Amino acid sequence: MSSGSYPSLFGVWSRTSSMMFESFMEANRAAIASMGVPARGPEKEAEPDERELPAEDRIEPGEDLPEWDVEFHGDDDSLEVGDKICFTKTLTEADVDRFAAASGDTNPIHLDEEWASGTRFGGRIVHGILASGLISAALARLPGSVIYLSQDVEFRAPVRLGDRVTADVEAVESLGGGRFRLRTLVKKGEDVVIDGEAVILVD
Repeated sequence: MSSGSYPSLFGVWSRTSSMMFESFMEANRAAIASMGVPARGPEKEAEPDERELPAEDRIEPGEDLPEWDVEFHGDDDSLEVGDKICFTKTLTEADVDRFAAASGDTNPIHLDEEWASGTRFGGRIVHGILASGLISAALARLPGSVIYLSQDVEFRAPVRLGDRVTADVEAVESLGGGRFRLRTLVKKGEDVVIDGEAVILVD
């Protein structure tokens, strides 16, 4: 092979390599786009998606987040016997971790998957009080200013991280003076995981 053939071979190799690299980059861009990730150059910062911010950074007084569901059946002006309110939320790993930090309940059944896998539950479960806290979330959406007076709960089944659960509350009796007795349930699908009743005062 003569020395004069090297530039030609190098040129072919260089062009082929460039074409292969460009094809590879195009395939990557197409794959990324198919997953819903916008293409952008390295010099541009992505605008933060509101839904990707932690819940505590999106909370406004009296507002609901898009990932919550609320249903109220009753009079918007005042609470009456027979009125019902449902509040639905997915209980996430972040919720459990934040609750552990806020409450001090660091039981490994809630925080350590390896340890929890050796228990009767076979994995991490949500704090019972955190799951029952959805009842309080439902009460916050009743008409009037609601004051919790008492709450009885019976834990019937575990709630696991990632479960979507509903607090189902019904006013069953007027006790006079703005006080009501409520039937309070927390459900996972149609299964009752927490049963109980509460007494509230509506100012």
